Amino acid sequence: MGLLVLLGLFAICVVIGLPIAFALGISALAAFAFEGLPLMIGFQRIVSGINVFSLMAIPFFIFAGELMFHGGIAIRLVRFASAAVGAVRGGLGIVNVFSSMLFGGISGSAVADASMEARVLGPSMIRQGYSLKRLPTVVEA
Repeated sequence: MGLLVLLGLFAICVVIGLPIAFALGISALAAFAFEGLPLMIGFQRIVSGINVFSLMAIPFFIFAGELMFHGGIAIRLVRFASAAVGAVRGGLGIVNVFSSMLFGGISGSAVADASMEARVLGPSMIRQGYSLKRLPTVVEA
């Protein structure tokens, strides 16, 4: 019956337009109250879920990518990657992959890597004629 309360209240909250995070929280706390569990356990679980070091590291890695971009390190690494592999056909795409490898080694984070490369290589790839459309990941024969 507690599962019915959880899912039903979640569905109602979503239908009335409540944000998903609030709908999850409200329905979980209502299910706790319905089952007779102490609400303090629910709040302790919420806090322990938020207090994960990997979640705290994501904004810092994004900040590291922005520092690399504004400090000029990103442009220098992209120039190096362009000099190394940019002369072949599809060179800018290969430069993107090669510089991703370099930035991943420096920052250790794909999030910082993506935040920097979108700002550095995105406009130049559009100017070179790369499409904004996503390519299919599976080629049908």
